[in-house]
Amino acid sequence: MRERTHPETITARHQKSVEDRHVVFQALNDGMASLYLTGDAEKVQAAYHRTLDTALSLQGPEETRTLTQLAADVLTDVLIGGVTPDGLGAGVAAQVNVTVPVLTLLGKSEEPGYLAGYGPIDPDTARRLAAGAPSFTRLLTHPETGVVLSMGRDTYKPPAALKKWLEVRDETCTFPGCRRSAKRSDLDHSIEWQHGGETDAMNLAHLCPYHHAVKSYTRWSPKHLGDGRIEWTSPAGYSYIVEPSADMRPPRHPTPVPKPPAPFVDVWTLDPTPEDPDDPTPF
Repeated sequence: MRERTHPETITARHQKSVEDRHVVFQALNDGMASLYLTGDAEKVQAAYHRTLDTALSLQGPEETRTLTQLAADVLTDVLIGGVTPDGLGAGVAAQVNVTVPVLTLLGKSEEPGYLAGYGPIDPDTARRLAAGAPSFTRLLTHPETGVVLSMGRDTYKPPAALKKWLEVRDETCTFPGCRRSAKRSDLDHSIEWQHGGETDAMNLAHLCPYHHAVKSYTRWSPKHLGDGRIEWTSPAGYSYIVEPSADMRPPRHPTPVPKPPAPFVDVWTLDPTPEDPDDPTPF
């Protein structure tokens, strides 16, 4: 009845709606997340049935996972490592950064790992990913990193290790409020190279193409505060501080507590003949 009385045909409406197809990632609590797909009904339904049929084929007396759990595992495995029948996806792998504290990797600490774009993950998952899981880039945090953080004026282009270090530190565009991924942003010299700026971790930050242009052609200006934070000043004079996504500095060593000063003794007030309980003074 709805289709018969609708002023537009379903063909015309579908042609408009299909332009709104999209995928949404939503972070959840406790190391979980959801992935939502909106697209052509026949394709989404076919993908759902293929996932469910594959999950059903994996069931058996020795399988402890439920059908729902199997379906979730099948879908993620296919999306991460699968290739379409026409070869689409061959040679393409998801690149995800996993930061793992070195003591957690060695099993001497239960400090959580950090999944770029999500947040903290449990130590067991961090160790499993660091052990060589495909499509994950392992980044170990160490009290003293070996990454070269400054090239001075020797070169304009940052080396690969420095680019990776900055990608982990920033994670997103560093303009206030922008959440575009650092992977899809430009690595910009805050003080322009032609104006004497150095290729240094404290002069480099990620900016999406739009905010890169805003910084270059307007009076918005960034200032590195030396600890990964960047202070942006607007044309109206207001300041906004952007915190780094990851603290990449070596850990601060606690300042030792100074020893208390020795008690002051005034030798001029000392009794020259102190009482000795073992040698009482005779009467």
